[in-house]
This record gives sequence, C-alpha cells and structure tokens, in this order.
Amino acid sequence: MGSSAPEEKKGRLTLTRQIMIATVIGLGAGLIFGEAIAPVKVVGDIFLRLILMGLPLLILGSVTEAVGSISPKTLGRMGVKIFGMFIFTTTLAATLGMAIAFIVRPGAGMPPMDLATDASALDVPLTEIVLNFFPQNVMGSLGTGNLVQIILFGLFMGVATARHIDRTGDTLFLDLVRSANKTIRGIIEMVMKVAPFGVGALLANVAGTMGAAVIIPLLKYLLALAAGGLMVVIVMILITSTYCKVSPIKLGGKLLDMAIFAATTTSSALSLPIKMKDAENKLGVSKPISRLVNPLGMVLNSDGQVLFLSLAVIMISQFFGLDLSFGRLLQIIVLATLATLGTPGVPGGGLVVFAGLTVTLGLPIEGIALIAGVDWFRGAITTVPNVTDDAMVSMIIAKSEGQWSRDIFDGNCEIDDEGEVVDHCDHFDAHEMDLA
Repeated sequence: MGSSAPEEKKGRLTLTRQIMIATVIGLGAGLIFGEAIAPVKVVGDIFLRLILMGLPLLILGSVTEAVGSISPKTLGRMGVKIFGMFIFTTTLAATLGMAIAFIVRPGAGMPPMDLATDASALDVPLTEIVLNFFPQNVMGSLGTGNLVQIILFGLFMGVATARHIDRTGDTLFLDLVRSANKTIRGIIEMVMKVAPFGVGALLANVAGTMGAAVIIPLLKYLLALAAGGLMVVIVMILITSTYCKVSPIKLGGKLLDMAIFAATTTSSALSLPIKMKDAENKLGVSKPISRLVNPLGMVLNSDGQVLFLSLAVIMISQFFGLDLSFGRLLQIIVLATLATLGTPGVPGGGLVVFAGLTVTLGLPIEGIALIAGVDWFRGAITTVPNVTDDAMVSMIIAKSEGQWSRDIFDGNCEIDDEGEVVDHCDHFDAHEMDLA
C-alpha cells in the first residue's frame, strides 16, 4: 500500500511534459487547419485570465514575506553590501538580456498580427514612466495589475513588517501574509493544471495565423537565452576572480558541480544545499556568511530569471512588431530586476510573473504561449546563473568581511569523509561573526 503512491506519481506525466506535448499538438493543429483553428483561442484566453486573476495579490504577498522575514539585526552592516550586490547582478543580467535580444532579434521578421493592443500606449515619456513607479492608491494598482507599483508597495510593507517584528517580536501579520500566500499559490497551482490546454490553444491560433515560421523565433530565443546565461556567468566569474585575486578558470571549475545540478533539476530551491556546501568547502566562504547570503539569494537574487524576463519581453515586442521607446526599455530593466523579488514558488512561477510584466508594459499577453512551449529548456538554462551567481556573491561578501579562506579555495585543507573541511583548516582573515 505504501509503495503504490510513489509508483503512480512516477507513471504520471509532469506538468512540464504535458505543456511540451500540448505545444507540439497545438503547433501541429494550427499548421494543419490554418485560420480555421481560430475559435480555440478562447480556451487560451480563459487560461490567461485565470493566471492574471490572483497575480497581483501573489506578487504583493511574496515581496512582503521575502523582505519582512529578514531581521534588521541579523543583516546588520552587511545589508547594504548584500542587497547592493543583488541589485547589481540582477541589473547586469537584465541589461545583458535586453542587449542580446536586440542583437539576435529572436522575434523579428514575422508578419504583423491583428491585435487589440494600442501600440501608442508603448510610447510614454520617461518622466511619466518614472512617476508611474509610485502608487497613488495601492488598491488601484492591484486592480489594474501594475506590477512595479505593487512591488514597490510590497517593499515598503516588508520593511515595515520587519521593523515591527524587530521592535515587538509580534509575527502575527507576517504569519497571516505567509498563510495568505500559501492559499493564493494553491489557486495558481490549480490554474496551472490546465496550462497544457491553454498553451496548446494559444499556439494553435498563432501557428494557424502565421504558419511554420513561428518555430524559428523559438529556436532563436533559446539560443539567445543560452548565450545570455553564459555571458552572465562569465562576467560574474571575472568580477569575482578579480576582486578575490584568484584564477577565473579555477573558480569556474569549482562552480561546475552546482551548475550541472541546477541545470538538471531546474530548481534553485533543490540546488540550495549543494550551493551552500560548495560555497563553504570549495570557494572558501565561511559558514555564517554562506548560510546568510545563499538562502537570501535564492529568494531575492535570480539573475537567470531576470535575464529571461528582459529578453522575453523584447522578443515578444519584436514578434508582434511593436516599437519600444527608451523610457519603456528603462522600465523593462527596472521591472525585470524588481520582479525577481516577487517570483512565486509555484510550478510555472516564471511564466506567471512574465504574464504580469506583459500587462504592465502594455504588450500582448498572447506571447506567453510562445514562451510556455519551451519553458523546461528555459528553466534548465536560467537556473544555472541563478545558483552560481549567488555562490559568487557570497564569496565577494565573505572576502569583504574577512570571512574568506584562500586555503580552502586553493584546496590546501583536509576534507573529512562527509565532504566537510576540518575545523583547523578554516583560516579566515578574521574571527567568525555571530550572524545567527
């Protein structure tokens, strides 16, 4: 009796495989039936509405929980360093993603589609875009799905929550937010169960309208994403090796195990234990620094995710023949960077946030179908910089705090049977700090 359940789970198709199968069926049906397949689009439209239904509350709750869970006393003076590095790496990834999208142009060359999108809404003055970062009424922001305003309010609420807990020890509000987040994630999980039908229907309509040419942008998109992920990791290796004065080739080799694990699991959460262990036993990061920075990075610093968001938004604008102003390009970088704070921990969470971004930017949300069809491959690519960059940030922070061991990095310390560095080899530049 006890072994039957796991066997049933093994025999089931995962959501990712279902979406991939639906992608093939949808593309095939669209190519076979052409424009006659158009009525099935309503199924996809319903799916998109269901995704967006709970997204504003999910983003607000996720950001509030992530920031509100961080104790000001725990972070201390390192808070500026940690968050400064997170902002730097995510902004770097967003900028690289956008640059690669303009160089490769994965969505360009398609015939125009008949869309209800008002292209003039994309041409907004920079001053108005900056002003619109700030909510006038958070309820209105939730109602319109304005992602950047929701995230900004979530940041304020998270900081206020953390300060309240620090002063009073009262975690009631944070507990309520966590409970609400679990409930809303449950709604998203229910919606994602019908994702194969929605994605298949949307892609059938796109293929029926555009024909076989729709396949080319998907291949170019994955190649551009892979190139971007590699560039982000290489740039971070060069920055880290320069600051810590180590060989970039040697540093890259020490990141290999966690990179392979991240790509095969496509999960930053599952990669956290090996990321922390390798940061401590291969990179020379002290345990207090590693066990503070790496879990925070998993929640707040997703370079692969922000690379995907910025590249995919540009691709969709190219695909539908929409021109973006300089102000909109700046907004994409800021939004993609901030959106990593609100990536929900549910299956297809990246797709959910991407859908919210397209609404905020005034882009056609039908573009989510193109991205969803190859999302497993996207996950395999983007999880690598998500994980490796966190480890390198922890190494930089450790070096700046005198908590980095060159002896461990150089492999001069004895490793016990459990793969742990023995205590007398922890030659840090300063005494270990009490960050617990």
